[in-house]
Amino acid sequence: MLRNLQQNSIEIFFLFFFLNNHFFIVKAHIFIYAGCSQDKYTLNSPYVTNLNSLLSSITNSAPQALYNSFSLGNDSSTASSDGSINGLYQCRGDLKTEDCAKCIVNVVSQIGLLCPYTYGAALQLDACFVRYDHFDFLGKLDTSLSYKKCSKSTTNDAEFLRRRDDVITNLQGAIGFRVSSSGYVAGYAQCLGDIDATDCTSCLSDAVSKVKSLCGSAKAADVFLAQCYVRYWASGYYDTSSDSSNKDDVGKTVATIVGVTAGVAVIIVFLSFCRKKCGNI
Repeated sequence: MLRNLQQNSIEIFFLFFFLNNHFFIVKAHIFIYAGCSQDKYTLNSPYVTNLNSLLSSITNSAPQALYNSFSLGNDSSTASSDGSINGLYQCRGDLKTEDCAKCIVNVVSQIGLLCPYTYGAALQLDACFVRYDHFDFLGKLDTSLSYKKCSKSTTNDAEFLRRRDDVITNLQGAIGFRVSSSGYVAGYAQCLGDIDATDCTSCLSDAVSKVKSLCGSAKAADVFLAQCYVRYWASGYYDTSSDSSNKDDVGKTVATIVGVTAGVAVIIVFLSFCRKKCGNI
């Protein structure tokens, strides 16, 4: 009897471990936003070869580093030729390289579908980001707004607002990636690796300013600029029904597919577990 209880406990532990790990992976791959340039290349363009090489380099680099940038086709006498391409990828600063690699593979597999034949494309998932373009954007500060999300739930509680301000003020001083918390409010921020510390500070300062002006007293908020982002939330709370600046139907479709896939996987594992247990009674 004790042996059966121990066996059941071990199986239940691995079931919950699988489910928790599965949901962590799914969350890391949640769609945030995508952007595509209007200019398009043709299938016989030299850009195709360099784009494939760039995406291959990104995929190969991710298991070794959380950030890298690449430039191809810029070393010829005609630097503005159709083949020139610049790109980068970055994973969230708290990820292991193996998790970074999985996230990047997911981005690379989707970005061409979301932005077919466009010279420029960017795709941000919850834990990683890829961008490429025909022109050289690397290292050039850009604080334009890419995406914002504010929870519909708001509060005028002075304690919450004080702690929120403490968190985002601390995040404003991040160099690269930083996590911050104050009581029940937490958040994190990150700059892209192609900008220096001075530009990072400038970008985050702008992001914090936009958090306050765009989201006011929201209990949770995300602001993504072109080269940095700031996110905060009340601990234990995150409202998925929120006011988002991104109404992209493709993004909603990606999120729906991920959610349905996760749900089906959970149901299959749970039913298999129950059937096995019932058969042992």
